[in-house]
Amino acid sequence: MKIVVLGGSGLIGSQLVAKLTEAGHEVVAASRRSGIDALSGEGLADALRGAQVTVDVSNSPSFEDEAVLRFFCQGTRHVLAEAERAGVRHHVALSIVGADRIGDSGYMRAKVAQEQLIRGGSLPWTIVRATQFFEFLQMIAESGREADGYRLSSAWLQPIAAADVVAALFEVAQGPALGQVDLAGPERLPLAEAAARLVGPAKVVADPQALYFGARLLPDSLVPLGDSRLGDTRLDEWLALNLAGRTGS
Repeated sequence: MKIVVLGGSGLIGSQLVAKLTEAGHEVVAASRRSGIDALSGEGLADALRGAQVTVDVSNSPSFEDEAVLRFFCQGTRHVLAEAERAGVRHHVALSIVGADRIGDSGYMRAKVAQEQLIRGGSLPWTIVRATQFFEFLQMIAESGREADGYRLSSAWLQPIAAADVVAALFEVAQGPALGQVDLAGPERLPLAEAAARLVGPAKVVADPQALYFGARLLPDSLVPLGDSRLGDTRLDEWLALNLAGRTGS
């Protein structure tokens, strides 16, 4: 089966490309690096010719409100149009749990707009909404950095390992369209506590009013509200494997 992975050189995309290739599929790792640009449409028609599945795990290089909205909407329109012309049977996209509950975030609004385009299109689709990756916890912590530590939201977080997201996308890409699928880690804990396990508890202040990349959070803004698939990897296991010597520092 021919599968085109948009964002195929990124954290999730590169692992997914390797896993699908190992399983015997013909895989195109589509990115600007490979001369395929969804935003402009350059190279898309050739890349999608003969494809059965498209998987979009691409991410905007800019988080500025207008730029990120343009990236996800214009790029998605190009991909959906070319995929339909190519006879693609299943479009898979990676999104974010709670995107529709954080309306004062331009990034989240852009992801919701992307989802709406996919839902309103003619292709069978699966939107995999994942929670925050363990790999992004350092960036989340840095967003709340102060002179003597970190001030971070006490809202709930249910973070997940990128490898578990890849495993779920690998399964979804080879099966029928499922609609929306929520994906989360196996452990729910306050955002500030999750960050504290990375940077050290003495440095973190939990504050329910602290902003999350400029957005206000309700306690359940970032976690699934209903049934969700769960990854296998717990945060402490991931820390032990990936950040030896830093835990509790």
